[in-house]
Amino acid sequence: MKAIEPYVVGLDLGGSSVKAAVLTPDGTPLGEANRTFEVDRPLHFAETVRDLARELITAQGTGPVAVGMSAPGLPAKDGRSIAYLPNRLPGIEGLEWARFLDVGCDVPLLNDAQAALLGEAWLGAARGRTNVLLFTLGTGVGGAAMVDGRLLRGHVGKAGHLGHVSLDPNGPPDICGTPGSLELAIGNATISERSQGRFPTTHALIQAHENGDPDASRLWLASVRALAAAIASLTNVLDPEIVVVGGGIAAAGDALFDPLRAQVAAMEWRVCGHAVQIVPALLGDKAGAVGAAFNALSAAPRDSTSGKTNGPQAVAHAP
Repeated sequence: MKAIEPYVVGLDLGGSSVKAAVLTPDGTPLGEANRTFEVDRPLHFAETVRDLARELITAQGTGPVAVGMSAPGLPAKDGRSIAYLPNRLPGIEGLEWARFLDVGCDVPLLNDAQAALLGEAWLGAARGRTNVLLFTLGTGVGGAAMVDGRLLRGHVGKAGHLGHVSLDPNGPPDICGTPGSLELAIGNATISERSQGRFPTTHALIQAHENGDPDASRLWLASVRALAAAIASLTNVLDPEIVVVGGGIAAAGDALFDPLRAQVAAMEWRVCGHAVQIVPALLGDKAGAVGAAFNALSAAPRDSTSGKTNGPQAVAHAP
C-alpha cells in the first residue's frame, strides 16, 4: 500500500500546455505531469488545469498541504488571479483559481518567470541563494529578481521584467514600448529582422557561428554583448550573487556562456573582488511548477507542512 505523506502540488500554465509537479514539503519529487490544451477552445486551458490537479490529488490518496499556480501575465495584488494578460488565453483575467479548482485549499498565483526563479532558488541552480536574477531567453526575454530573499513584485506586479530594460534609447519600441530593449537585441522574435532574413531562428544563427561563419559570429556576439550589458547594469541596481539563464536559447551552452561571462567580466563593477556568478538553469521546463509549489508552501500555515524546517521558509521568502 502506498505510504501517505504530506505533499504540495505546483501547476504551471503555459501557452499551450500545463505542467505539474508533486513534491514533499522538503522538496523531494513524488511525480510530475504535462497536459496540452486546445488554445482556441474557450477556457479549455482552465479545465485542463482543473482536471490535472484533481487527477494528481486523487492519485496521492489524500489532500495536499498546499497547491500553487504560475501563469503568464501580471497577477492581481491578492495573488488569486491574473489581472492583466491582453490578447492571450481569453477568460484568464479575473479568474479566481482557488474557487475554480476547488481543491480544498487556497491557490496562490505567481507570474511564470517569478515562479521559475523561486523554483531555481529552492531546488535548482540558485539553491539556497537569496540575491538572484533569472533570465529566460526564448521568443522574448523573460525575467525575475530576488533581493535579500524576497521576490520582487512591485507596485502593479511587473517587477522583474528584465527583458524590457532599454539598451538604446534611440532604438525602436518593443511590445511594452521600451526603446532598444534587451528583448529586441537577443529575443528569437527579432532574429529574422536582425539578420536581414538570413537566419529564421537563433538556433540557426548559433549553429552558423559554431561552424565558423564570420557574419553569424558578429551578429551572435553582438547579441551576447547586449545581454552582458544588461546583466552588468543590473548588478549595480540589484546586486545579485548569481544570475541564472534559462530558456531555449540557453541550450546553446558554451557558445552562450563562455562569451557572456567574458563580456560581463569586462563590464562589471567588481566591488572587493566580488564577481557575479552566471550559470545555466537546472530545472528546465519544471521550474515554474516547482516554484509554484514553493510559493504555496511559503503561504501555507506553518503546521500544515508538519512543522518542516527544511522547506522553503528556510531558503527565501516568496511574499
